[in-house]
Amino acid sequence: MESSSKENTQFFSNNTILPADRSSFKSESSASKGKQSCCGGIKIFLGALSFVYFAKALSGSYLKSTITQIERRFDIPSSLVGVIDGSFEIGNLLIIVLVSYFGAKLHRPRIIGAGCLIMSAGTFLIAMPQFFMGRYRYERFPSTINSTGSISPCLQDKSQSPLSALEKLQAKINAGCEKEAGSSMWIYVLLGNLLRGIGETPIQPLGITYIDDYAIEENAALYIGCVQTVAIIGPIVGFLLGSLCAKLYVDIGFVDLDSVTITPKDVQWVGAWWLGYLIAGVISVLAGIPFWFLPKHLPKPESRKGSSTSSEQSKFITEDNKEQHKSYHQQLKMAEMAKDFLPSLKHLFGNPVYILYLCASIIQFNSLIGMVTYKPKYIEQQYGQTSSKTNFVIGLINIPAVAFGIFSGGLLMKKFRINVLGAAKLSLGSSFFGYLLLLSLFAMGCENSDVAGLTVSYHGTKLMTDYEQALFAECNSGCSCSKNDWDPVCGENGVTYVSACLAGCQASNGSGKNTVYFNCSCVGTLESPSRSSSAVVGPCQKGNECPKMFLYFLVISVITSYTLSVGGTPGYILLLRCIKPHLKSFALGIYTLAIRVLAGIPAPVYFGVAIDTTCLKWGSKRCGGRGACRLYDSSALRYVYLGLTLVLGTVSIFFSVAVLCVLRKRSSPPDEILSANGERGTCGTKSRKDHFVNSDHLIQTTYWPEKETRL
Repeated sequence: MESSSKENTQFFSNNTILPADRSSFKSESSASKGKQSCCGGIKIFLGALSFVYFAKALSGSYLKSTITQIERRFDIPSSLVGVIDGSFEIGNLLIIVLVSYFGAKLHRPRIIGAGCLIMSAGTFLIAMPQFFMGRYRYERFPSTINSTGSISPCLQDKSQSPLSALEKLQAKINAGCEKEAGSSMWIYVLLGNLLRGIGETPIQPLGITYIDDYAIEENAALYIGCVQTVAIIGPIVGFLLGSLCAKLYVDIGFVDLDSVTITPKDVQWVGAWWLGYLIAGVISVLAGIPFWFLPKHLPKPESRKGSSTSSEQSKFITEDNKEQHKSYHQQLKMAEMAKDFLPSLKHLFGNPVYILYLCASIIQFNSLIGMVTYKPKYIEQQYGQTSSKTNFVIGLINIPAVAFGIFSGGLLMKKFRINVLGAAKLSLGSSFFGYLLLLSLFAMGCENSDVAGLTVSYHGTKLMTDYEQALFAECNSGCSCSKNDWDPVCGENGVTYVSACLAGCQASNGSGKNTVYFNCSCVGTLESPSRSSSAVVGPCQKGNECPKMFLYFLVISVITSYTLSVGGTPGYILLLRCIKPHLKSFALGIYTLAIRVLAGIPAPVYFGVAIDTTCLKWGSKRCGGRGACRLYDSSALRYVYLGLTLVLGTVSIFFSVAVLCVLRKRSSPPDEILSANGERGTCGTKSRKDHFVNSDHLIQTTYWPEKETRL
């Protein structure tokens, strides 16, 4: 020990010169060892972080794929589903400041590991209501459930035995009503998503900074690019998992599937939504395990030791190895930071390019978040597709288009060495052409299905009166029907009826999905009033043109997703280039906070409220009250969903045009001189090729909240 300490003392002494061969041997061996340990440790961390990014992107996209399933399972409106979706952002905001500040001072890998455990706990909590709220009950007439008895759907005689059977069934339902009325199990889904947001918070800021601190500087961009690339695979797997689970009945393994009388095409169908959350929770647990065994610090590469310009942080934070002075310097820095906070904030919001781009981004993200959240519902309701097929299409076609668009944007910036003004033009052009393509989707919708008493009258004319009053007609006036039921049947005339009773059906044959109703007095009304016809269980299919329209919608949707994604990277580079270097981190923090608070939380809620206004037939809860929507007005849904998206997108384009105008003014020679002196920021539009080359990593490290699932 003494000899080694003496050796070290001699090695660091200015007056002592070691033999050349010995010193060079020691420095070479220590450098090689440090390089091996550094590379090995950072690559292990890189692999673990990539897996975590995959896990969080998977669970986030899976939630998007189960929006309609959750709505039907808990009998809640779209607006409430929007609140559940926004709870993730709320959870993230609760601790993001604490994690960003204190996380860097603590054991970062273990904090990420703890975040993974919290994220998995939240994911498991989302699935828990399935095991406590009993079996799923859908609206079906008893004759389609019990094959031993034939009950007439049209109960003309109140004293006949089938009515007493119905009363007994209603009595059984009411018996469990008190328990269900106070349950509100959807709250657990909201709390679980809130926990997911809390657990996800440390992953991005602490993981990326850990790589940036301990990776070789020229490799940092490559490593972060690898993490983001793996993250894009998560949404693809998430939507495909959602597609698989949507095919399976919600109570699979708990009930006899042969007794299920609805199909995946029925609006009451609920898939095994909970199964995917259990899988995602297990993946999150596994992803967090490696971080508990990683060190707090890794040896820094030789190229970054003693360098004062290795990173932006090193320009403003100096290390003091003397323990006795640490507390003093920390207090001094904290006092300086607190004193400089308001001037920095004032300078940031005094930058017209930053504030205009921030406004454009907030409005555009409102548009995109609302559109993506309810895209599965729109496809299901507009084109009559199943949840399984909808999720499969989004996962296999839309998400890769987004990934390719992001990559293309970065490639264009690098290949053509586009300056700040060019980045603003590319971002604006991407948004303009993307929303222009979206405009064409107005012509690619399907007409309303013919539903007697809702979209057409019982005589085949378009319905103009109040739908609840129009459900009853002369043909079913002798039947004791309820206007609250939703048990659709398809008449042989191609018209859907809300229930077999409202179709005036007098008899039935068969059971379950194979039930056929006969002597339906209302079915024959459209063609021959004197002729009674039959009907089968389930709604009629959409028109013959609808599958073709769905194909056109997919093509335009993919091109739109790609076009809008191309502008993401140039826009982010514009944001970074127009902020003074020492304010970049602060500017990005404000940007992320604004996007989450003003877009991530409210957009799903008011989009859901707007979509609820297009509902034609609400379901009824077993204990009374309004449940989930059973039928939407296709035309109104199309105009509300696409219209709201386009209006917000158009407003964001106006702000982007304003950004471009300000940049054009700043491109004049006097402003370039001022920019060089640092008085106007760094928004000059000179090419600066060398600077751009040195800042290539900014293209690959661009990140915005839940980027992988936004489009």
